[in-house]
Amino acid sequence: MNPVTRIVFSWLAAVGLLVSTAAFAEQKTAHEVVRSATEAVMEVVEEAQNAQGADTEGYYDKVQELLDPVVDFRGFARGVMGPYASSSRYRSLDEAGRAELASQLDRFTETMRSGLVRTYSKGLLAFGGSRIEVKEPDAADDNSRRASVQQLIYKDGSEPYVVFYQMGKDREGQWKLRNMIIENVNLGEIYRSQFESAARKYDGDLDKVIESWSAVELEG
Repeated sequence: MNPVTRIVFSWLAAVGLLVSTAAFAEQKTAHEVVRSATEAVMEVVEEAQNAQGADTEGYYDKVQELLDPVVDFRGFARGVMGPYASSSRYRSLDEAGRAELASQLDRFTETMRSGLVRTYSKGLLAFGGSRIEVKEPDAADDNSRRASVQQLIYKDGSEPYVVFYQMGKDREGQWKLRNMIIENVNLGEIYRSQFESAARKYDGDLDKVIESWSAVELEG
C-alpha cells in the first residue's frame, strides 16, 4: 500500500470514529462530539465485521449517512481546488464563468464524497477493537468557531496513531470536520498538491482534472 493510500485509509477510519448524527446534534463542543460519537460509530464497524461482508452496500450506506451531516465535503473540495476555486478567481469571472466554476465545484465535491466513502470505507474495519482516546482540551472557549481535537488510536503496537481533527462551526453553529492531520501529514495539503499537479497536466482544464480524479478514486 503506497503512503498516500495508507493516509486516506487512516483518514476514513478516523473520520468514521468521529461521526454520529445523534451525538453531533446533542453535544456542544467539538471534543464532546468526537468523544461521544466514537462509541456509536464503532458499533457500526462491529456490525459489519460480524456480518463478514454479507451486506457491503448496506455498510457503505451507513458510513455515508454518518459522514454527510458532519463533514464539510464542499469546503474540503474547495480547499483542495485551491486557487482554481478561490473567491478572487470567482470574482474575476463573468456570469457564465462563475456558473461554470460553481458547477465544477459541485461535481468535484460529489466526486470526492462518493469516491472516498465508497472506496475507502472498508478502511474502517481495520480499526475494529482499537482503543481510542480523545485528549482533553487545554482550555474551553465557547465563543471560538474553530477547534483542533487530538485523538489517539491504539492499533497493533504501543505507539498510537495521532490524529488532529480541524473542526469549524457552520452558519448554524454546528461543528463540521474541515480537515485532518494524521501523523503530521496534512490531508488537505496532499490533495491540493495532487489537484494542482493534475491541473498543470491538463493545462488548467478543470473538467479533465475532475474526470481523471473520479477514475482514480473509484478504482482505488
